[in-house]
Amino acid sequence: MTTFRRAAAAAALALVLPLPLIAAAAPPAAAAATALQLPRPTGPYGVGRDQLHLLDQHRTDPWVPAAGPRQLMVSMYFPARAGSGAPAPYMTADESRMFLQYKAPGSGIPPTAMTTVSTWSKADARPVPGHYPLVLLSPGLTLPRALFSSLAEELASRGYVVALMDHTYESPGVTFPDGQTLGCVVCDVPPAGGPAAVAESRSKDASFVLDSLTSPHSLWAHARLIDRHRIGMAGHSIGGDAAAVTMATDPRVRAGANMDGTFFAPMPAGGLGGRPFLLFGAQHNQPDTTWDNAWTSLDGWKRRLTVAGADHGSFSDLPLLSAEVGRPGDPGAIDPARGLAIARTYLGDFFDLHLKGTPEPLFDGPSPAEPEVTVQLP
Repeated sequence: MTTFRRAAAAAALALVLPLPLIAAAAPPAAAAATALQLPRPTGPYGVGRDQLHLLDQHRTDPWVPAAGPRQLMVSMYFPARAGSGAPAPYMTADESRMFLQYKAPGSGIPPTAMTTVSTWSKADARPVPGHYPLVLLSPGLTLPRALFSSLAEELASRGYVVALMDHTYESPGVTFPDGQTLGCVVCDVPPAGGPAAVAESRSKDASFVLDSLTSPHSLWAHARLIDRHRIGMAGHSIGGDAAAVTMATDPRVRAGANMDGTFFAPMPAGGLGGRPFLLFGAQHNQPDTTWDNAWTSLDGWKRRLTVAGADHGSFSDLPLLSAEVGRPGDPGAIDPARGLAIARTYLGDFFDLHLKGTPEPLFDGPSPAEPEVTVQLP
């Protein structure tokens, strides 16, 4: 169960997610010596990655108004020619240090440990020409965007452009092109309006990113790859809530998914205009009643998936990286590699179905190939 869910039950707000810590139970020497590797993407394309710095001159930062206009860092993933580009780093040294200070203080883990994670993305890669659906990804609160690299790489390898957003002041470290790394402001101090305000702010971030990417004057060099008529959004935890809020306010987003996130900003009673939405979560002991309310409100294609043995972190890279350095999981927990594989398969198939029109039988009911997954139909 997430801290957000406990906070909701207690009518209080705690903005720190209790996810596994990288190498928290391993000696520092073991953590430094272990090669950390993301799973290989399964699609036919190589994966390119660019870093995009966006500045919203029409919106003051909601958490630190003195900082001026809202600024965001976005990792852009796209289908790339195999063999082009250079290996893309997972995190900067400052991002790694600040993340580990926040999640594993006093653990003795080398502060640059997260910079050693090997990705499948290539910087300065040459794109494969074409027009591809765009998927926005919004991380869980206190989690840097890097921890959702596996999902982004998988989608890009399957023929998507992916905008993986870091929401400034909502994760322990975001490095900008000028070398400045900004920390988390809302992680420990509840913002006015509570978590619903976070989801609503992220919705504004997402629409701004869409504006920036689809503008004739886009700052992204490969914006021509984007098919503006096929746009989706997925998010983890509060990012999943933000996906629904974004769809409620921005008709450009045609399909959305919430990965294990409570709906602090309620789903509109009138639904999402018939657009498809996926509820995709871990099998918790205390079900999230906001999902029941959302399920009733959804007025288009919908499925509710639960993954046996998964926890809140199973939709990110974090449990897998923890396992790679020898940190044991909880008794009965799903194997981290298996949990991440399920997340990548179902999220990719969801967008294949709704943004590419590819039939996907996984959503018709239980699958012998995916016995951990329960599918609730309308």
